[in-house]
Amino acid sequence: MPVLVAVPSELQDRENMDMEDENRKQSKGYNMRLRIQRSASHTCSTERLGPGEMLQWSQSLSRLLSSKYGISTFQAFLKSEFSDENIEFWQVCEDFKKMRLKFVLNSRAKKIFNTYIEAHAPKEINIDHKTRELIRRNMKTPKAFCFDEAQRIVYSLMEKDSYPRFLRSSIYRNLLDASSQYMN
Repeated sequence: MPVLVAVPSELQDRENMDMEDENRKQSKGYNMRLRIQRSASHTCSTERLGPGEMLQWSQSLSRLLSSKYGISTFQAFLKSEFSDENIEFWQVCEDFKKMRLKFVLNSRAKKIFNTYIEAHAPKEINIDHKTRELIRRNMKTPKAFCFDEAQRIVYSLMEKDSYPRFLRSSIYRNLLDASSQYMN
């Protein structure tokens, strides 16, 4: 005859919360894919983003980054892998290069340095010590090109690591499939 054991409600509540947390983590990736698919299907109907443009994303990282939908899709993918600081830094550098006002350039350079470059920064990028020191010296009189070396390193990391994973990801494959189905 089975024996029934009373489980304290506190233990049961903790188990329920653990299960809810686990379910939330598992559905987070699914929800991200779903949001991207919805966005892509909306884009397909309004702007005619089709499989042709999405296939061009697979030709090179620069092709992907030259598309505003490509960048946002790639950023969502990187966010799902907890490495979106790379694309954010790359984009911030692109905007930084366009700045012309010296006082804005100086304050923006400090913000970029404190956010991405400095050791233990909130969104620290993966660069070597030599590059970090070069940028630290450039911060004395920031110029539009002071982050170029770090940006090149980050681009290379994305190109060799994140970009190939993106092309194999279910996010990209599902978008291609959804786009193809829409066109048929």
